[in-house]
Amino acid sequence: MSDVAMKAAPMSGDAARIDEFRNLIDGEWPRGGGEPFDNLNPADTSDIVGRFQASTAEDATRAVAAAAAAFEGWKRTPISKRAAVLNRAADYLEAHVDRSAREMTREMGKALNLAKDEILRSAQTLRFYAVEGQSLTGEVFPNDDSDMTVYTLREPLGVVSVITPWNFPISIPARKIAPALITGNTVVFKPSSDAPLSGYRLAEALVAAGLPKGVLNFITGNAGEVGPAITEPPVIRAISFTGSTAAGEHICRSVGFTTRTQMELGGKNPLIVMDDADLDKAVDLTIKGGLSLAGQACTGTSRVLVMKAVRAEFLARLVARVKALKIGCGLTEGMDMGPLATARQLDTVLRYIAIGKQEATHVHGGERLTGAGHDRGYYVSPAIFADVTQQMTIAREEIFGPVIAVIDVESYADAITKANDTEYGLSAAIVTRNPRVMHDFANDIQSGTVKINRTTTGNLVNAPFGGLKRSSTSTFRESGRTGLEFYTQIKTVYRGC
Repeated sequence: MSDVAMKAAPMSGDAARIDEFRNLIDGEWPRGGGEPFDNLNPADTSDIVGRFQASTAEDATRAVAAAAAAFEGWKRTPISKRAAVLNRAADYLEAHVDRSAREMTREMGKALNLAKDEILRSAQTLRFYAVEGQSLTGEVFPNDDSDMTVYTLREPLGVVSVITPWNFPISIPARKIAPALITGNTVVFKPSSDAPLSGYRLAEALVAAGLPKGVLNFITGNAGEVGPAITEPPVIRAISFTGSTAAGEHICRSVGFTTRTQMELGGKNPLIVMDDADLDKAVDLTIKGGLSLAGQACTGTSRVLVMKAVRAEFLARLVARVKALKIGCGLTEGMDMGPLATARQLDTVLRYIAIGKQEATHVHGGERLTGAGHDRGYYVSPAIFADVTQQMTIAREEIFGPVIAVIDVESYADAITKANDTEYGLSAAIVTRNPRVMHDFANDIQSGTVKINRTTTGNLVNAPFGGLKRSSTSTFRESGRTGLEFYTQIKTVYRGC
């Protein structure tokens, strides 16, 4: 079944019937045990994107059981057939990119062109793992016994839980689910309740591609209700989670030591602007890294450490560019920044802006936008603060919104010290023309992702991704060939004649 959305009867006040999207458990599309919830458009909250299942712990338990029952069959499925499923799912995503991109923009606010790019990137991810998974092998070890062969096998773990956020609602699930499936694991997938439709479309694509029942199970609902049921049972062999540091730490504390965890968490990502930098490029990277998704990226630029010699000119150019940004619905061509994804996120960002106004010099923005095109959405103008010091709240806590803190630095050494003075270490960037500084920065910065004359956001499908410090569990990296390792275990075989 390629599209199992049902037309739900209107609730009180609904002007029209609303598409209802169900769970996927053991190859069937059942309703959840709780009262369904509505997924709202953050650009216009009168627009209901869809109605989703409020799953119960019992629903989640059935999903885990289905994945466990399907594991042996999927594990023994020839890898070429697993790869064919991923390739057909990629075909499906590409064939439906226009529909899915509009849905993504409606459910979480990002610009339509960025939504299309994300879906096509997700298709690319599926294809990448369809190839790379077929070349993941063990090793043969030399030994002194001519009658013995010693080698390793890489085997799947079993049932894997995948829990993903709303900001990249299909690309993050794709880079977790694809390597899990190609290596022979079965999956229970829970997307964020704030953007579940994009994850639903990925599940739909895999089912349409011929994935056997139970191999992938998709459930929606409150994490507090279903979370323990898909993370704590011993049958769950691995958990791949992207979200807040607090939530990731809670999961790690609640699971047994035999459950493997992969946590990609928060960031407070710095961009260093050296005195030899191309200032227009530095401004461009600040805006792309800090504002293109309304600051709602774990790798987003939130701290800009600027050499005092160029600070005034950089700040003037940054403010001029930010004032010219067009803020509105991502479905409208020419918009530079959309809304925040949820009312909760809007409240959080406005609270941090209020704190920033008490702590630092408020240079520009930070207002809740009203008027035509804004009244029904979660819009806020980008906020810029100067004279920010290391002790200030806006310099230390992850805001996850369009807030830029400009920090003065005296030298390269001062910049590195301040950039590293954080509990996070996800992504960091520098703008400079000096090859020596480029070289030193890659070695000196405490960050899992290092960018030189590039924005802090973005990573390649074929390159490892992950953070240091409290940005990650620092165990297994996501993405790239390395991303396959998390989903496999090594068995050493000694074979005699």
